[in-house]
This record gives sequence, structure tokens and C-alpha cells, in this order.
Amino acid sequence: MRQPITHLLGIEHPIIQAPMVGVSTPALAAAVSNAGALGSIGIGASTPEQARQMIEATRVLTARPFNVNLFCHRPAIADPAREAAWLQALAPLFAEFGAEPPAALREIYRSFNDDPAMLDTLLDLRPKVVSLHFGLPPKAWVDALKGAGCVLLACVTTPEEAALTEAAGVDALVAQGIEAGGHRGVFEPERGDRALGTLALVRLLVERSRLPIIAAGGIMDGQGIAAARTLGAAGVQMGTAFILCPESSASAHYRAALKGERASRTQVATVVSGRPARGMPNRLFDEVGVLDVSLLPDYPIAYDATKALVVAASAAGCSDFAVEWAGQGAPLAREMPAGQLVATLVAELAAAKG
Repeated sequence: MRQPITHLLGIEHPIIQAPMVGVSTPALAAAVSNAGALGSIGIGASTPEQARQMIEATRVLTARPFNVNLFCHRPAIADPAREAAWLQALAPLFAEFGAEPPAALREIYRSFNDDPAMLDTLLDLRPKVVSLHFGLPPKAWVDALKGAGCVLLACVTTPEEAALTEAAGVDALVAQGIEAGGHRGVFEPERGDRALGTLALVRLLVERSRLPIIAAGGIMDGQGIAAARTLGAAGVQMGTAFILCPESSASAHYRAALKGERASRTQVATVVSGRPARGMPNRLFDEVGVLDVSLLPDYPIAYDATKALVVAASAAGCSDFAVEWAGQGAPLAREMPAGQLVATLVAELAAAKG
């Protein structure tokens, strides 16, 4: 028998707020956790010291469990010639705003797999829950985190990734369907993306794995939670549903877009960061998306170029290149405090169960 996810995570409701880097905040995570679900912060873009500050800031706001999320991508391989060619391809867009592309690109996010100082920070702070995205760290690191009392979750997009993850010793699987907003958790994107939907993936994993399955992608309300639970999911992870909460750090433009027509036509694109991710389309998708992708640098080096373009456009008062991730359920997003949203979801789930 699979362990109930509420017992495993030390929470009351089988709901996890997704750890959205750039949107999640200690205030959002704490509000969700204080309401009886599991809040999350994303530290994949943080240094160990920044991660420590975020974890400690969240602990000031809640005494309940929360999740700390890490990026386990394969470290980028620098290719100065390819990076220069990509910047040259982007140059006309920079010129539109009277700006020059950066002289060179950096690997702006360090993979957890190549960051022993981050491991030391987590072993020192011992967060209740640690989740992994883009792959897995060394087995010894998994064992060390579990030995420190951390419950480990890992995002998977296929049964094959799930089998590798289960063998590594994690405690539960986050089944990320193609509907989900933000970055796809595909372990090896160069080998393609099976693009499995959430419900199909949940059923495949429920049949093949002994671990609890957490459904992620397109779930926005209690009815969606009930559907995932009916198919065997132990719980759900929801990201886009929490973006409009006042505790998130989403910009005014992001919030307005989520309430507008762009929310109904989200797309998956690789050109934004170097890895496939789903967001609301804009000129970033349309004009950068038609460039020669053979020039695209590795993730997250490519993301450095995008962020520079966003800064140049924003300085000129243009938000047409803003990175605004969202899932296919985006039109169902609701604007309310995070605690109230959790309570609403719990009530809807109870009503759906009859």
C-alpha cells in the first residue's frame, strides 16, 4: 500500500503549490502551508547563501512543512562560437530598443548536481521536503538528504524516468503532464519529449510504481483534484492556480496577461531558455521562435540572452518579451489570497467527492 501523501509530507490536504522560480515567495509558500497544504519555494536559481535566506525567511512565517525545489539539469557545455552566433541572431531585436546584446553569455544557474555547497546548506537546514527537477543528483546525495530527514519528491515525465527515480530512492513522484506551465522536467530533452498528458501519465505510473504519485499539469480546481485522485494520484501539484495570489511575485503585466486572451493559448517553446517550457505566447515566442535553433546555446546559457533582451525591452517600456509561464488551465486561474484558495480547493474537492 502506498503511504498517504498527507502523512508522508506532514500536511492536512493533498495539495502542493508548485515551486515556481520568479513567482514563488516565502510569503506564498508560508500562506499555503499555514492553510494545511504544502507550500514551495524554488532555489534552482539561487546561490547557497540566497537559498539559506529564503528557507529562513519562510520559517519565520510558518512552522509547518514546506518544499524546497532544486534544478538537477546536466551542467551546460559552453560553446563560445554558437553563443556568439545566437547573440548575433538576436541583435536586431536588441537594436529595436537601442541596445546591444551582451558581449558574452554566462551559465546563470548552477545545477544542484554540480553544487556541493548547496547540498551542505540543505543538510544543515534540513527542510522537511526537497523536490528535484530536470533529473536526479548523485545517489549518495539522495541518501544524504534522506538521512537528514528530508522527504524527497522528483518530477518525472515518462515511466522510464519514473523507474530511474524510484531506483534512486526518492519518496514520491511528481507526474508532470504536457499541460503544465513552466519548464518541462524531461531528463534528456535532446532525446525528445514524449509529451504525455497528466492523466495518462498518472495512470501509467500508478500501475507501474509502488510510490505515491502526485499529478501536475492543468489542475486548477477541486474538480481537477478529484479527477486526478480518482485515477490513483495521491495528491496534486498546482502552479498556475497560485500565480494570481497576492503573495506571489508575479508582475502586474503577468497578472493582466493571465486574465486575458493569451492565457487560453499557451505554448511550449525551447528558445526562451534552451529547455522546453510552457508559457503565454508573445514576441519572445513568435520572433525568437523562428530563429535557427541549431544556434541555440545550452540551458541555462540561452536563458542569459533572453533575460538580457527582456531587460532591454523593459527599459524601453516594452513588455512584449516578458517571460510569463502558465499551463493549459490558465483561463481558470482565480485571484484570491493563497490561504483562501487552498480552502476553496478543499471545499470543491469535498463537493466533487459527494
